[in-house]
Amino acid sequence: MPRQARLDIPGTLHHVNLRGIEKRRIFDDDRDCENFVERLGNLVEETETKIYAWSLLTNHAHLLLRSGPLGLPKFMRRFLTGYAVTYNLRHFRHGHLFQNRYHSIVCDEDVYFRELVRYIHLNPLRARLVSSLWELDRYPWCGHAVLMGRIRNDWQDRDYVLSWFGKREPDAQRAYWRYLEEGANQGRRPELIGGGVLRSYGGWSAVLSLRKSREKISGDQRILGSGDFVKRVWKESGEQLCDQFSLLERNKRVEAIFEEECQKGELNLGELRMGGRRGDIPRVRSEIAQRLVKTLGMSLAEVARLLGVSTSAISKMLHRSSQKKNKKAVNSSTKST
Repeated sequence: MPRQARLDIPGTLHHVNLRGIEKRRIFDDDRDCENFVERLGNLVEETETKIYAWSLLTNHAHLLLRSGPLGLPKFMRRFLTGYAVTYNLRHFRHGHLFQNRYHSIVCDEDVYFRELVRYIHLNPLRARLVSSLWELDRYPWCGHAVLMGRIRNDWQDRDYVLSWFGKREPDAQRAYWRYLEEGANQGRRPELIGGGVLRSYGGWSAVLSLRKSREKISGDQRILGSGDFVKRVWKESGEQLCDQFSLLERNKRVEAIFEEECQKGELNLGELRMGGRRGDIPRVRSEIAQRLVKTLGMSLAEVARLLGVSTSAISKMLHRSSQKKNKKAVNSSTKST
């Protein structure tokens, strides 16, 4: 499905997940982890970003953060670019390190904050990097050890996280540890990282029940929260309000246009979005842009993001297409006279 624009205003709570390209490692050893953590800490303090939970695994990492004045995209771009460059230099490799762009979800803090802290900090246990919660207490590449006071880390906002579990630190730590213990056997939690109404309403059975009752449902793949929370985020970010099913229908039509035009031009989708100009790529890109704007009413900025080019490039494509059609019309009129 074509990717959507990020939702973010300063102060938004995000669950960020980043993975190695083709599921390859992004951490080979402790030096890589140290580099990642040091860079994260330095940038957090510089940009006033808040980090509440984090965990590093071999080929991916999780962060629970609140964006600072710079916003999430600029923060992540600076952070991941710096880490990728140093990783490639150290390991004598070239090319992309991370798979596509990072995955981020705007989260309803009141409902999901505690659950996300638990989910993220239990990742090393689920991945069998540690064998028990007691071993996790001392695992250096996860925010859990910081909350338990086993590792000092000035850039992680441990006080705020512990305040969700108690007023006094010892009581809060015990309550937090028991909370992790209760969730240790829950396994993967797709509802915390999956999408839209399925996540917010508890699966398809609940969604279908709401549809039968003709109740309007609002949801978004980029948001973890109820329908009301989704609408509030849309409003604050200036996005047009629409229900999830009309959004899904539009995305299906967008996907169909991409597939149809790529098949005609014998291109693959990745090649089209890389901004290249080989062979038929410019013509196919122009055809897709025209159809998305004229038949689906999408904005130039939306189309530009989907095609991996600038908004001005889309504007020029449409202008050239219009000129060609006008020229054809003039030539046709001249011949007929």
